[in-house]
Amino acid sequence: MYSKEEKLSLLSEMIQFAKADRRYKEQEHNFILVVAAQLGVSKEEIDDLYDNGAEKKNLQPESQRILQFHRLVLLMNVDQEASPKEIHKIKDLGLQMGLRPEAIDTVLEEMHKYPNKVIPPNELISIFSRFYN
Repeated sequence: MYSKEEKLSLLSEMIQFAKADRRYKEQEHNFILVVAAQLGVSKEEIDDLYDNGAEKKNLQPESQRILQFHRLVLLMNVDQEASPKEIHKIKDLGLQMGLRPEAIDTVLEEMHKYPNKVIPPNELISIFSRFYN
């Protein structure tokens, strides 16, 4: 599904996002490690990304960008605290991914309706479908 470069790019983006509020928390690190394991990326590679980052790769198709945005929303909420800086950053990242601002804002509003702010994937898809049809 993803090339090695795309995997490293999206994990690097997650690490940079986790560091956006200047506090890289253990819960965030653990979440990134789980995603990395699902993608077949080692802890050593994550440690290297933390120090050095990776070249940004734009994900195609759009469904992959929506999935990455969902990962970022989950990462933001893993510690049950979404700072204003994180909200601003996640909106910027969504826009950089080419996602519709209305869909981004709706996801960020709707997440509060769910336990632990974990918006179900089918609801996420429904929101994005509404703004793309």
